[in-house]
Amino acid sequence: MFLQDFPEISLMCYDDPMNILFMGSPEFALPSLNALSMKHDINIIGVFTKPDRPAGRGRKLHASPVKLRGLELGLNIYQPVSLKSVDTIASIQTLNPDLLIVVAYGLILPPDVLGLPKLGSINVHASLLPRWRGAAPIQAAIRAGDPETGVTIMKMDPGLDTGPILSQRRLEIHPSDTGGELSHRLARLGAELLVDTIPDYLSGEIHPDEQDDKMATYAPLLKKADGRLDFMRPAIELERQIRAYEPWPVSFFEWGKRRIIIRKADAFTDGDLAPGSVGYFGSDPAIGANPGTLILQDVQPAGKKKMSAEDFLRGAQEILGTNLLPSKV
Repeated sequence: MFLQDFPEISLMCYDDPMNILFMGSPEFALPSLNALSMKHDINIIGVFTKPDRPAGRGRKLHASPVKLRGLELGLNIYQPVSLKSVDTIASIQTLNPDLLIVVAYGLILPPDVLGLPKLGSINVHASLLPRWRGAAPIQAAIRAGDPETGVTIMKMDPGLDTGPILSQRRLEIHPSDTGGELSHRLARLGAELLVDTIPDYLSGEIHPDEQDDKMATYAPLLKKADGRLDFMRPAIELERQIRAYEPWPVSFFEWGKRRIIIRKADAFTDGDLAPGSVGYFGSDPAIGANPGTLILQDVQPAGKKKMSAEDFLRGAQEILGTNLLPSKV
């Protein structure tokens, strides 16, 4: 269903600015919001973002990056707890959007909302769908050792990232990429692809491709507990996890009652340390894996600043020779 099927909508969109409702929350969504705000043929009629949340030691309320940028742009901000309430749906109906654009919003869009915009709802997703559907595709791609990833612009349906694909653009994953670094590059790529895709989507030049569900993989929402390192896994997998989960949820091990975050590490396929044993690989602080050795570069004990692994060991000599694997009962 395209604009040529609705001549009255086509005339409106090309003679007048198109009314877009934007939904997004984290930094990943900012390049897309900025790109749309600079288009003279687009009128952003409102920004939906997640409610302010307590954060930090003082538990003060913090606004999402999208809210802060939306206020700078002078846009109307909406922060419902859910999109399922009658009042929220009514407010979207009143806004009467032509098109709804979603970029890492963080809330599920029910069918009643997806069907409101005249031209449908489209999403910027940080993977090459159908690979890595779900909330954490960037981290999943790094952790799996994928050589490349990308962004997908898709038309939304009620499923979890199951809608037909409008466009895709690929991006190489560098061997040193962290989740944060790759996210920044994908965010810029997604914004570029979004503004390139919208005109072709509206003119009907794009024919949406249905996803092959048999090829789908999933990247569920991450929790802090997911960062726990299992030293019975290969060192190369642990190194990829550390990069994938930097800067959040980070990767850690527990030594007694202390939580030690590993911010940066290397992996070697050999070594004499048993899985979970703390020692040295040559002159480098290391932990044995299964197989291989994890070479520690930067660590951060709970409540302290990031430091080199050498500095950490100078102040924690007693960890040498210990084994971090859970004790058997």
